[in-house]
Amino acid sequence: MDYDIARARLINQLAGEIQDKRVLSAMSRVPRELFVPAALAGSAYENVPLPIGANQTISQPYIVALMTASLELNPQKKVLEIGTGSGYQTAVLAELAGQVVTTERIPELLQKAKTVLERLGYKNIEIHPAAETLGWQDGAPYDAIITTAGAPNIPDILLQQLAVEGRLVIPVGSRYEQVLHLIIKHPGGIEDIDLGGCRFVSLIGKDAWEG
Repeated sequence: MDYDIARARLINQLAGEIQDKRVLSAMSRVPRELFVPAALAGSAYENVPLPIGANQTISQPYIVALMTASLELNPQKKVLEIGTGSGYQTAVLAELAGQVVTTERIPELLQKAKTVLERLGYKNIEIHPAAETLGWQDGAPYDAIITTAGAPNIPDILLQQLAVEGRLVIPVGSRYEQVLHLIIKHPGGIEDIDLGGCRFVSLIGKDAWEG
């Protein structure tokens, strides 16, 4: 299979819905086939989520593009990712941001993602095992936070780690379906923008769902 052709076809498809050309360019540089199980590599550039083991998934490319574009990243910004998963979203973030801090609660996924990201040569990513408290407070504040699992509400602990005028993208709802929220933290309060319906695995931990 020619992955370059398949990747270009996917990016062209996404361009019909995603206006941010920087995000599309970033995704065109990340080999998604390396972040899925070998048996599913042939499906890497279909616009669908795929299982990656441990009852987790790699997100649909459209959702990756939408969430990333909503963060408005640039090389001067530091971003926190909650839920490294396969590491694919992490790589896309690293193409755009100056620094990426990412946490993962499942050791086998963390190690697999770390191996692939190191193989690809990323130098601006910190990978940490998820702490009991959501996020990674040692690196706060963050210009952007992305949560790749669905929460029952918007965790205050993440708002505390977000810089003023920072952006948080998070799925909120039930364990089975959510609405994707873009939260912008203004000096006088938060702005909450509905980005549409979505479906993610559950965010587990304090201030989220119990295991």
